[in-house]
Amino acid sequence: MKRIFRSQAAQFALASVITLAGGSLLAAYVQEYKSGIIWPEPPVVTPGENGSAPSDAVVLFDGTDMSAFNGGDKWEIKDGAATVRGGGVTTKQAFGDCQVHFEFATPEEVKGNGQGRGNSGFYLMGRYEFQVLDSYDNPTYFDGQCGSIYKQQPPMVNACRKPGQWQSMDIIFTAPTFNDDGSLNTPAYATVLQNGILLHNHYALQGSTSYTEPARYSKHPDKLPIHIQDHGNPVRYRNIWVRENVHELIGTPPEKKADEEAKPEEKQPEKQDEK
Repeated sequence: MKRIFRSQAAQFALASVITLAGGSLLAAYVQEYKSGIIWPEPPVVTPGENGSAPSDAVVLFDGTDMSAFNGGDKWEIKDGAATVRGGGVTTKQAFGDCQVHFEFATPEEVKGNGQGRGNSGFYLMGRYEFQVLDSYDNPTYFDGQCGSIYKQQPPMVNACRKPGQWQSMDIIFTAPTFNDDGSLNTPAYATVLQNGILLHNHYALQGSTSYTEPARYSKHPDKLPIHIQDHGNPVRYRNIWVRENVHELIGTPPEKKADEEAKPEEKQPEKQDEK
């Protein structure tokens, strides 16, 4: 038995050596693929720490003041958070394609139900609403619950924390484009994560948000301000920032070599009619 075991072990060791040697020889003859594209160097972005914004972000609210918003003076600022009151706020700066981050907390003291509980809304370009709501054990229509693209698409999952707890929302947004005649060229797209959980994956929006009619598009500028809604509930916000550097890098294709240039097509001899 021992001889058989030793023999099998020796065979396995020999096979391993042969495999490794073969792999080394194969690697020596494999030519690495290189696209030849000349890429610009990706810019360095320093990530934020302890919830702060990355180095290339436009900071809209860092816990100190709401000066980046028209109407921001009405909201109460306390302990690094801004509480909704006295009406909605709109950014002084306009944005188009972007990455948006904000954190929110619905009231710890639960009042109301459905759409009347911890309700606000985050409008990109002032017209595409991403719902903010206390949807923790709070039934409502699905395309109106927290994380929904309001009246268009429910979130994949309900990722809400308990009332009063801080939550995060991250949106990667591509603005729509329009033709000269005002017709839609490409729709808006959104990828949304709540508390790090995917809610929408490159979803094509159907148009601007409306409470009274189906969503539809109408031509608008490439950039528009962000609006945060006051729905009558004291929702708190903090760490609101936007990144506009969200486009893929574009490289320079390699020049074609002389022997790779397209050759003129050779004419094929015409077929003779059979008699």
